[in-house]
Amino acid sequence: MDVYGIDFTSSPSPKKPITCRLCRLDGEVLHALSPSAWTGFGAFEAALALPGPWIAGIDFPFGLPRRFVADVGWPQAWRDYVRHAESLGKVGYEAVLNTYRTSQPAGEKEHRRVTDERVGSVSPQKLFFPPVGKMFFQGAPRLVEAGVDVPGLQEGDPARTVVEAYPGVLARSVTKESYKHDRARRQTARQRDARFWILRALTGGELAARYGITVEADDPELVDDPTGDSLDALLCAVQAAWAWRNRERLFASSGVEPTEGWIADPKGV
Repeated sequence: MDVYGIDFTSSPSPKKPITCRLCRLDGEVLHALSPSAWTGFGAFEAALALPGPWIAGIDFPFGLPRRFVADVGWPQAWRDYVRHAESLGKVGYEAVLNTYRTSQPAGEKEHRRVTDERVGSVSPQKLFFPPVGKMFFQGAPRLVEAGVDVPGLQEGDPARTVVEAYPGVLARSVTKESYKHDRARRQTARQRDARFWILRALTGGELAARYGITVEADDPELVDDPTGDSLDALLCAVQAAWAWRNRERLFASSGVEPTEGWIADPKGV
């Protein structure tokens, strides 16, 4: 089975591309194959259109918190509110998030989804630090347009399956140390050590009990890339592979929040 891990960004460029890692799942072994760097959304859209079968794990929030969607009066169905957000345009969409945030009391300005609470990810309403709200705006409409299957949210082409990944929760299961930074002056040898131990845990079988797979990878960029994008793409692929191996339970689960979505990790569901 082809497995793609995709580290997404809301503003791809040569300096900060969308990073993809193609992998091959063979039983309990995930083989890390070729990397790709996409400097624009066109390549991302083309990848979503590739004929299957394949599964992709993509690192951005597919959904928004149910409470926020209800409070601002958007449609509750996922496809409908994604389309509505898109129709507002980037400026209009961000204005809704900003207005809502300023109108709420302290501690209630940005909500988290059920799955965010479980894995420790930030609110999808955040527009900065990190800009995951912007990533939702750029990513989710493209999933709708591509007609891919998004278990729990959208019935699409069953040969092209997409799940939400969050590499941070996987990395933290190995080390609590920081393992990446986009700014060169904040990149350290200690972070490189952390990337080494995360990769070693994947390839050495330490995480097999949790994810059911062992990774085979020999690309030095997985450790040497100080931004962590290369490693994050592989972590996304691991979570996608875990989801695929557990698809009979996960993809038909009535426990998936149909408005918010879910993160493909044992802690996320």
